[in-house]
Amino acid sequence: MEQYNGSQIIVLEGLEAVRKRPGMYIGSTSSRGLHHLIWEIIDNGIDEHLAGFCTQIDVVLEKDGAITIQDNGRGIPVDIHPTKKIPTERVIYTILHAGGKFGNSVYKVSGGLHGVGASVVNALSSKLIVEIKRNGLIYRDEYKNGGKPVTKLEKGLLPAVSKCNKSDTGTKVTFYPDSEIFETVDFKPEIIKKKLQEIAFLNKKLKINFTNKKTNESFTYYEEDGIKSYITYINKEKEAEVIHDEPIYIEGVSSDIEVEIALQYTKSFSENINSFCNRINTVEGGTLVTGFKSALTKILNQYAKELGILKGKNESFDGKDIRNGIVAIISIKHPDPQFEGQTKTKLGNTDAKQAVEDVMNNQLQLYFDKNVEILKTILDNSLKSFNVRKSSDKARDAAIKQLNDVDTNSKLAACSSKKAKECEIYIVEGDSAGGTVKAARNKTYQAVLPLRGKILNVEKAPLEKILVNNEIKSMIAAFGCGIGDSFDISKLKYDKIIILTDADVDGAHISTLLLTFFYRFMPELIQEGKVYRGLPPLYKVEYNDTVKGKSKKVSKYLFNDYELEKFRKTSGKKILSLQRYKGLGEMDASQLEETTLDPKSRKLAQISISDTVEADEITTMLMSNNVPPRREFIMSEAQYATVDI
Repeated sequence: MEQYNGSQIIVLEGLEAVRKRPGMYIGSTSSRGLHHLIWEIIDNGIDEHLAGFCTQIDVVLEKDGAITIQDNGRGIPVDIHPTKKIPTERVIYTILHAGGKFGNSVYKVSGGLHGVGASVVNALSSKLIVEIKRNGLIYRDEYKNGGKPVTKLEKGLLPAVSKCNKSDTGTKVTFYPDSEIFETVDFKPEIIKKKLQEIAFLNKKLKINFTNKKTNESFTYYEEDGIKSYITYINKEKEAEVIHDEPIYIEGVSSDIEVEIALQYTKSFSENINSFCNRINTVEGGTLVTGFKSALTKILNQYAKELGILKGKNESFDGKDIRNGIVAIISIKHPDPQFEGQTKTKLGNTDAKQAVEDVMNNQLQLYFDKNVEILKTILDNSLKSFNVRKSSDKARDAAIKQLNDVDTNSKLAACSSKKAKECEIYIVEGDSAGGTVKAARNKTYQAVLPLRGKILNVEKAPLEKILVNNEIKSMIAAFGCGIGDSFDISKLKYDKIIILTDADVDGAHISTLLLTFFYRFMPELIQEGKVYRGLPPLYKVEYNDTVKGKSKKVSKYLFNDYELEKFRKTSGKKILSLQRYKGLGEMDASQLEETTLDPKSRKLAQISISDTVEADEITTMLMSNNVPPRREFIMSEAQYATVDI
């Protein structure tokens, strides 16, 4: 047996760790991870804006594929760092967890909390250039091949390449993402523009210019009213019918926490609450959302009682009655945010809850006292929801009770273990695929639930109709954690819910229907990281290789077109045969076990939500009855899609 000692422990120095495991720092090496590099650099300019030193950020998509980001902040320091003994700029761009965001002397609040942004972008770039304007001089530093400095220092300092006005300050960064790291290095202008628009909403009076030199197009984003305009934008994009014309906007400070809230009611039957802490989209909510909900319920119930809206002596609005049709944005600036949850986007600070409640109690009541007609309109909307809920409670309760009587034995192949933390359930399409998965699984901890046909599109149906759909009833019964008000994630019988469908149009549609159901009615499953997509291989290649000194035919599974292309370019092997799998049924049980079910060799994609506004907008667009926006979205995104014919 081979010895296990210190010689087997590999230490990755400097930025090597980032290049070895980029997903740990930017999420993935897909298009999403690629664009994340831009947001990391922009964050530095936004932090300068929040500190009161930056009024403009320019983003340029260069003709050669590079991105240039320039701000007019103070400019990154270029003096010698007191402990590292190299220019401070070089410390920031070559050392992880280095920056002015750990204390509160430089930035009172910051979105870039970990100090890894600039250095990570450098590590994942084939070339990066930094130009800094400070003290009437322009300094330049250049890096290549993952953050290796190529600019020679002069007496330990960065060279000044030219002069500028002393009042002209800021930082300019140009970088080329490394094609050896990313699946694609083509930036999508539409993604950049959408994100810049969001940044402008969250940072009022910050001017952001975007120039696409490939098309000679320019766009400017500037929002005088910030998140108040954001609410108008969301409702316009969703074509929501509002019940009061102007969004409500309040702001205030409590215990050094700055709070901004904007909200508007629509005729929708759902609620859409988006929260941000230091510009980070807290997709799992947290204490700031808890404070918002509790304060809103208390305030409106108080007014309802004073105005005699509810007739019953002991009646009061439920929180869901109060929030029916609401579109809200809560944005706070916290000097020391503490995040928790599976995706680290759930705020845990208890003082944030109190700060939001304080501002709501003071400012929202003041607003309603001055705008009584809007108050009455909102209360009338809550009353309608209250009456509908009371009349439908009996039918809904009856449907929920039926869930206890659902016989899943004919469909569900249960696992023998009762320990939820070690169990997982595969949701597959059809009995044929279900049979193969059942034969390939480990019966101890892997359960299988075949679906017979496509589930109901929940975006178009009321809860009462959803609860009598056989496929949905089977899932709810199998999961064991209930639905709606009775949902309790602690009762979930499985640690992983894995959607496993064919790699075709029908499979993609079924996955979308399932994810829509989870997102609308069991969002905690996604927020807690319980939902996954199984990724069966798309190709099997066979080639000759040398094994123990002898030539031997070997096979390798590849999971997408990118892996196939990379194998062709880098392996140096001649492909003897290439098999393409169009469905799970084309693999036998042993192949399916090896590639898709065995935790040691399978690939899973965890489903997460990085942007609540975009998630809600796209879900509504793709799954509702409104065809024109869906057609426009599909046409605009088709150029980026992989078509399987």
